[in-house]
Order: sequence, then structure tokens, then C-alpha cells
Amino acid sequence: MKNNIPNRIHIIGSVGSGKTTLAKTLSKKYNIKYYELDNVVWERHKSGDLRRTDEDRDKYLDQIVSTKRWIIEGAHSHPWVGKSFQNADLIIFLDTPYFKRILRIIKRYVRQIIGVESANYTPSFSMFKAMFRWNSFFEKESKPKILKMLQQDMSNFIILKDNQKIYKYFN
Repeated sequence: MKNNIPNRIHIIGSVGSGKTTLAKTLSKKYNIKYYELDNVVWERHKSGDLRRTDEDRDKYLDQIVSTKRWIIEGAHSHPWVGKSFQNADLIIFLDTPYFKRILRIIKRYVRQIIGVESANYTPSFSMFKAMFRWNSFFEKESKPKILKMLQQDMSNFIILKDNQKIYKYFN
């Protein structure tokens, strides 16, 4: 670590938890490249996104994880993401309150529709509704599994209810 800043950080949390905002902020402040797991799964093209094969996805994640410094963020807690958890110096679980995430999802959608916020996908009402489903699924299904995994298998994690509190961990 340089100046008590971890070299490899994995940020996990639900849609609307603040993962991307925190990753961008840390990336800029500490000059560490960040990666969105959604972009590991999807190849982004102007003509439309293409899902990578499992082999290509895993190869791309291996390339990222093999570098000396990175920030990886995403809601994914599937086994294929395990190598980024295992190689992280610090895992940050953003456990933002459920209703705060709902408000952020609404705000994001409105900002994307009026063109003041960009997205890796085409904002649509069906995507908007999906985010609510993902948020609910994360709260009921993924969150308990993530907490169990972190508490059983990892010693290098912090749980934050508010991503603004992260700076007390970096001197």
C-alpha cells in the first residue's frame, strides 16, 4: 500500500448504493484505475451491448486482477467474481439503507432521461423497473449471503452505511 491506501479494492453493494460514485472518487483521488463489473460482463458498443462469453469475461477479470493496483465495483457476488475478492487488499461493502437506494434509483433515472447523467445502457422504463427488482433481490437474497461470506471467509473488509465515511480508513 502507498500512504495507507490499499492497492486493490473491491466495492460491492446493491444498485443505487453508491458503488460507482465511490469508485470514481477513490480512483481520481488516489490515481487507481477503476473497473465496473458490468463492463466485464458486457462489451459496450454504440450499436448495442454484447454479453461476453464466460471464458472471455473470466479472462478479462483475470487481466484486471493481475495488475498491481485496481478498484473493482459491482453488485455481482457470483463465484466467477471470487478471484477479485481473494486478491483484494480491502473489500468495501456499501450497505446503504434500502429506501435511500430507491430514491437514488429514481433520481438516476430522471437525470438519465433528461440527459444530465450518462449511462452504460439505454435508459428505459423497463430498465428502471428492473433496478427496483434488483434492489429488492439484493436486500432479500444477496445481502445475507455477502455478509455471511465476508464474516466467514474474509478479514479485510469494512461495511459502510454511507460512502462518505470511507476517508476515515485512509490516512
